[in-house]
Amino acid sequence: MRQPTLFEGTKRLVYDEAIDLTLQSLQAYGPAHDHWAIAWSGGKDSTALLTLIIHLIEVGRIAAPKTLTIFYADTRQELLPLAIAAQRITAQLAARGIAVEIVMAPLDKRFLVYILGRGVPPPNNNTLRWCTRQIKIDPMADALEARLSALDGNVLMLTGVRQGESAIRDQRIVMSCGKDGAECGQGWYQQVLPNAKGIRGRIATLAPLLHWRVCNIWDWLRVFAPMREYGGWSTALIADVYGGDEAEERNARTGCTGCPLTDKDLALDNLIAMPDWAYLAPLKGLKPLYRELRLPRNRIRKTGLEFRKDGTPAANPQRMGPLTFEARLMGLDRVLVIQGQVNEAARSLGRPEIDLLNAEEEARIRELIAAQTWPHGWDGDEPTADTPLDTVFRDGSIQPLLV
Repeated sequence: MRQPTLFEGTKRLVYDEAIDLTLQSLQAYGPAHDHWAIAWSGGKDSTALLTLIIHLIEVGRIAAPKTLTIFYADTRQELLPLAIAAQRITAQLAARGIAVEIVMAPLDKRFLVYILGRGVPPPNNNTLRWCTRQIKIDPMADALEARLSALDGNVLMLTGVRQGESAIRDQRIVMSCGKDGAECGQGWYQQVLPNAKGIRGRIATLAPLLHWRVCNIWDWLRVFAPMREYGGWSTALIADVYGGDEAEERNARTGCTGCPLTDKDLALDNLIAMPDWAYLAPLKGLKPLYRELRLPRNRIRKTGLEFRKDGTPAANPQRMGPLTFEARLMGLDRVLVIQGQVNEAARSLGRPEIDLLNAEEEARIRELIAAQTWPHGWDGDEPTADTPLDTVFRDGSIQPLLV
């Protein structure tokens, strides 16, 4: 029996309109740019975008650009099935003659090296959300800048942004959907990549899947993309991270393994509930570790009134700061124990091992600690943050410690 296709025949898919809008956006804006790039995180939306774009080019539905560059954002913190799927898809792209540029933060700015080596506390959603910018956005901007320097003309950056993926992001989409002459419904098109250093004015962004629903994403990843006629992509594994057979219903979002910014590890919980991935359960110890590292007893604190360069008082003269060396070593030991527990189980079961910290990263952490490295503005002679102190206010007044 002939399989239904995405583009022709009587057995049309229920999301024909979404496919048509995707094609319209690519046909409208793609030819205006000689060079395309795809920002790929390894998650469901960007993987659907990547594999669909390659398929559309291969079957002649859209014209291939002069150059196509794929940037894979390797944060070193991805959940294991996503990392495995990314490796397999990268190999499939290589077999097609399509190179993938691995984008990774410099060694000293990688997530665990930055925390355990330099002593910067784990991120939070309030005052210190440094992780997304540092391990994903900045490395991607640097890679784009380097790529643009080797090209003439502008680049069209394709992203997997969708409505409904994030309430905050949706508000930005609503405000920006019609920017730069894009018709509402043709995808979120902007002629400037916001907040991108060194590349402003030379890059446009387009979100061809803007109007796709999550059911469309899963139909593509689990049914169509793995079919030979649609590319035979290794995308089915991604569903495990989002809830296995119930991925569409659960619609869990993913972040880093043990992400400190979320209340619950829904993706990890979904994963370890499956027999094949249950051996990853020790990874549940990462989130409590990150919370523990943020406690006052594991950090140092400023003792009094500080001034900015312009002479005005600092907003928080007795703010908590970086991790003590003891806390860093404790954290390093705990991460290595968790990694060891998972990999010991993996070897006994014949399952894939994890790589939270590789030898280079562990050595660099120990080197930074041995060199008594502190973040900028800290000397290390400050007291631990649980030490009782007189209260210093911004106006310079002091409330003595009550004893």
